[in-house]
Amino acid sequence: MPEPGPDPIDIGTLPPPSPADSAPDDVEDQAKPNRFPVRRVLIVGVLAIATAGVVTLGFTSWRIIAQKDATLTTPQQIGNLVVDGSENGVTTADYLQTALAAEVELDRTVGAVYQETGEKDVLFLGGTGLIWTPSRDLESAMSLISDNEGSVTNLHDVDPGPLDGVMKCGITKTPDGDLTVCGWADHGSLALAMFNNRTEAEAAPLMRQIRDATETR
Repeated sequence: MPEPGPDPIDIGTLPPPSPADSAPDDVEDQAKPNRFPVRRVLIVGVLAIATAGVVTLGFTSWRIIAQKDATLTTPQQIGNLVVDGSENGVTTADYLQTALAAEVELDRTVGAVYQETGEKDVLFLGGTGLIWTPSRDLESAMSLISDNEGSVTNLHDVDPGPLDGVMKCGITKTPDGDLTVCGWADHGSLALAMFNNRTEAEAAPLMRQIRDATETR
């Protein structure tokens, strides 16, 4: 009778595989959130904003450089307008220059009273210097023109012409009736004009003509 052999080795029952071990690799990869697209979108957005800021800053800088060295003169004649060289005309022009210099920081100011037949006189005042906020400074200068009825009303933008910048026109009341007021400003000059016996439709194009004749860069 054969001798009994050694007892079999009990290796026990293997534990069932865990869900993590049995999960396919692609399922595991899908379970991990992918943040790269979000980061990419954020980076692209920041770069777009930065680029837009650089473009805007560059355009503004170019305009300042192009406009900052403006000069203003008062020609003896502009179209049908002729400078009033009388004592009253010169005194009025000096007063206008002084008032503008007190309201807006400018390097140099000019002023003149222009006459035309039909009592269509034009009071002109302006100045040159580096102007950072043309629209705001123009509105500040408009406060010079006021009377007992109030300041300039219905002030609004009009076409500034080829010299660019900003141009505005409005109305102020006087004892003799409404007076049309127009003004322009850019990064190198600012000017105002009061037009007697002219509507805005007449004053705005005349203001552009005056600007073309008085401003150079």
